[in-house]
Amino acid sequence: MYAFVIMPEHVHIIIHPHESASEISWFLKSMKQPVARKVSRWLSGHDPQMYDRLCIKRKDGRREFRFWQAGGGYDRNIENPETLIQMIDYIHQNPVRRGLVEQAADWKWSSASWYDHGEGMLRMDESSLVEMSHGQALRASPVPPGR
Repeated sequence: MYAFVIMPEHVHIIIHPHESASEISWFLKSMKQPVARKVSRWLSGHDPQMYDRLCIKRKDGRREFRFWQAGGGYDRNIENPETLIQMIDYIHQNPVRRGLVEQAADWKWSSASWYDHGEGMLRMDESSLVEMSHGQALRASPVPPGR
């Protein structure tokens, strides 16, 4: 994983599979299904109105709980180091643009603090970042200039 940001209503994750592209669909499925099940159970017991708001009517007429948006999300292949750094910076700035924090590294649910000072909720895969840059060290700068 290169970077992540968990926002109140959406998630950004930048990952690079070591094997094949088929791992991406497996990763998304293994992440999304348990989260949706837990949310469904919690809402049905604690907030039935919100549970009902998240249900959709299927073509066969049955109601189905849907936590995630339909479709595969907004996937993008990143092919050069400059674009990777831009994408990491962009997702790290999400909480700042929304006014949730003043500086990206202050958002607890992101990898910005790892890039800023090497600490955070999860350790990022720095070896893959160096590999992506063809041996040149890469560091994203989630904090705007003039900090």
